[in-house]
Amino acid sequence: MQQQPRTILVTSALPYANGPIHIGHLVEYIQTDIWVRFQKMRGHQCYYVCADDAHGTPIMLKARQEGINPEILIAQVAKAHQADFAAFNIGFDQYHSTHSEENRYYSELIYQRNWEAGHISNHVISQAYDPVENIFLPDRFIKGQCPKCNAEDQYGDNCEVCGASYSPGDLISPRSAISGSEPVQKESTHFFFRLNDFADMLQNWIKSKALQPEVANKLAEWFDAGLKEWDISRDAPYFGFEIPKQPGKYFYVWLDAPIGYMASFQALCNRTPGLDFASFWDANVNNTETNIGNNTEGNTKTELYHFIGKDIMYFHTLFWPAMLHGAGFRTPTAVFCHGFLTVDGQKMSKTRGTFIRASTYQEHLNPEALRYYFAAKLGNGVDDIDLNLQDFTAKINADLVGKFVNIASRCANFITKRFAGKLAVNLAAPELYAEFIACNSTVAELYEQREYAKAVREIMVLADKANQYINTMQPWVVAKQPGQEQTLQEICTMGLNLFRVLLGYLRPILPAIAIASEDFLQIRPLTWDALHSPLLDHTIKPFKPLLTRITPVQIAAVIEASKQDLKTQSVS
Repeated sequence: MQQQPRTILVTSALPYANGPIHIGHLVEYIQTDIWVRFQKMRGHQCYYVCADDAHGTPIMLKARQEGINPEILIAQVAKAHQADFAAFNIGFDQYHSTHSEENRYYSELIYQRNWEAGHISNHVISQAYDPVENIFLPDRFIKGQCPKCNAEDQYGDNCEVCGASYSPGDLISPRSAISGSEPVQKESTHFFFRLNDFADMLQNWIKSKALQPEVANKLAEWFDAGLKEWDISRDAPYFGFEIPKQPGKYFYVWLDAPIGYMASFQALCNRTPGLDFASFWDANVNNTETNIGNNTEGNTKTELYHFIGKDIMYFHTLFWPAMLHGAGFRTPTAVFCHGFLTVDGQKMSKTRGTFIRASTYQEHLNPEALRYYFAAKLGNGVDDIDLNLQDFTAKINADLVGKFVNIASRCANFITKRFAGKLAVNLAAPELYAEFIACNSTVAELYEQREYAKAVREIMVLADKANQYINTMQPWVVAKQPGQEQTLQEICTMGLNLFRVLLGYLRPILPAIAIASEDFLQIRPLTWDALHSPLLDHTIKPFKPLLTRITPVQIAAVIEASKQDLKTQSVS
C-alpha cells in the first residue's frame, strides 16, 4: 500500500567528545540508522543529524592534562568519531559540534526567551570547591568512602559497589579527584530553569503517545515526587558558552547539548537549498497531536524523533520538551529509549577485553555483522541487549553466510557461465515470489515500530524457504541434464529474485552488503516499492563473495586487542 509522503527529522544522542566510540555506543547509532534507512527506502523525506557533545568540565580537564587547548582536543575526537561512524555505515546527513556558532545562537535564544517569560530564576547555592585548583567540583569529580557500605574510592553522587545514591557532602573523607585535596564549601549565584512551570504541558505531551509505556510510567514517578528546578549554569573556569550579560557564568553542558540537534540541523539547512529550519522546529507550524508514524491525508507537518539511551531519559523527556515549549519551539513527536549493552551477560569490562572500541572491532570483524546481530536483538522497548560472542559467531555464520548470501552464490555462477549473465524472461515459481512479496507490509510495519528482531525472524523464515526451493529444484543436477537449459536458467533466475527481495528487506540493516549486491545484480539502489516487480531478462555481473564466516580466531583477536587498548591508553 502506498504511504503518504512524510517529512521526518531524526537524531541520536550526542557522543561526548572526550573519548572513543565503543560498541555500547553503537547500539543507538545502528538502531537509529536502520530506522532512517528504512524511511528513505519508503520514499519519505528523512534527515538524520547528530553532533559531538563538546563542552563541560571533563573535556576542559582532559585537554589541560594533555597540554592542549580544548578546541584541539574536540577536533581530534570529532575526526576519530566520524571515522568510526563511517566504518559502521552510520549515514548521517549532518554531523556537527555543540561548539559551533549555530549552537551558541540557539542556546542564547532559548535561554533568553525562557528568561523573558519568567521561567528562569537565580539564587545563591553552596558547592564543593577545590582550593588547590580553584575550581567548583561536579559530583563526579569528588571521591571518598561510601556513607552506606564504606566502600573506598566512590564518586560523589552514587556508589558503584552498593548502588546507593547520596550527595557529595555525605561522603566519608571526601577528596577532589583533580588535586586530591579536601573540598571546601563555597557560595555562588546559579541560574535555574523552573521545570514545574511546565507540569501541565508535560503531562499533556506525555499523554500524546510521545513515549514508550515504560518510560511514561517512570515519568509518572518523577511527577509524584515533584518536579525540581534545574541548575543550568556553571562557574568559570568552564569550557562552554558564557551566559549573555553574566560574566564568569556558563551554560551547563546539558543545556546546550540537546540544542545541538537544532544546531546540526541548522548547519544542514545552511548548505541545502530549500530546506527550511522553521518548518521543522517552529511551534506555530507543528503540533504534537500527529499520530506517531501515521501522517493523515493532507497533513504536511514535519515529524521529529530522538533516539536515546535510557540513562538520559530525564533530560530528554522533561527538561528538553519544557525548554523548547518555553522558547516557542515545537516538542518532539516521540522520544525512543533503548537499553544498555552487555557482553557475554556482563557489563563491558576492560580487563576481560569486552570493552571493545569501534575501531578495534572493525580491524578484525565486518561491521555489517555487528549491525545484523544488534538488529536481531533489538525491540522497541528499553530492555538491555547482550552480545554473546559465541552466539554472535554462530548467528552470523548461519543466517547471513549460510542462508542469505548462500542463495546468490548457489545460483549466480550458473547464470554467468551458462547464459552469459542473462536472467530468464520468466520466473520458475511465481507463486513463491508472490509469497515473498506478501510479507512486504508486515516487515515494513515491524521496521516502523522498531521491532527489528521480529523483522529479522520474518526475513530468515523467507530465507529458509528460498534455500528449500533451491534444494528441491537442484540446479546442479539440472545443469547436467541435456535439453534443460531453459529450466536451469529459470530456476536460477528464481533463486536470484528471491535473494533480491531478501536483500531489499535487509537493506536498512546491511547497507554495505546491499551496495555490493546491487552492483553484482546491476540494479539501482533498491526502494521498498521496487521489490514488487521481479528482475527478468536482465544481465548481471559475476558473483563475488559478499561476506565470509567468522572464526574463533577473529573473536580472540578482538578480545586481545581490547586488552592491549587498556594497556596503551586509558579508555574514557
